[in-house]
Amino acid sequence: MYIVDWKTRQETPGDAAAVHAVHLAAFDTSLEAKLVDTLRTDPAWIDEFSMVVEGPEGLAGHALLTRCHIGDVPALGLGPVGVLPEWQGKGAGSAAIMALLREAEQAEESFVVVLGHPPYYPRFGFERASTYGISLPIEVPDDAFLVRSLDGTRPPSGVVRYAAPFGV
Repeated sequence: MYIVDWKTRQETPGDAAAVHAVHLAAFDTSLEAKLVDTLRTDPAWIDEFSMVVEGPEGLAGHALLTRCHIGDVPALGLGPVGVLPEWQGKGAGSAAIMALLREAEQAEESFVVVLGHPPYYPRFGFERASTYGISLPIEVPDDAFLVRSLDGTRPPSGVVRYAAPFGV
């Protein structure tokens, strides 16, 4: 097992090309890379919630929280989370997610939602969103749409509205 002491930090303007390259390599299509580029110009973008992960040879991963709403309640949406293929499964994504969740807690945010791989996100405290009456305006597998309370309060019920570039 290869163990890396991952360093996380907020993305800087000079990281944009490397972040784009990470998402291009991490996913089968360019959709996520283009989404991150588009989100940078959207009002839902929050600078301190774009986190990069540095590895032994440079940028290894990136994760992002953007403003969304559960009904009328402000929340954050996690994703995309991308890691270079050679570093997947070695903790880079987890390091980015944990750093983002700490940042969001320190900023006194209350809730984070994610649409992602069901076995992965519960380790970070995410639970099925449907348990709280939270849904999306599109059909998704029930176990893939999750929510986490950052402040210990019960998440509100409602339909999640992501930033416009998500197209949801």
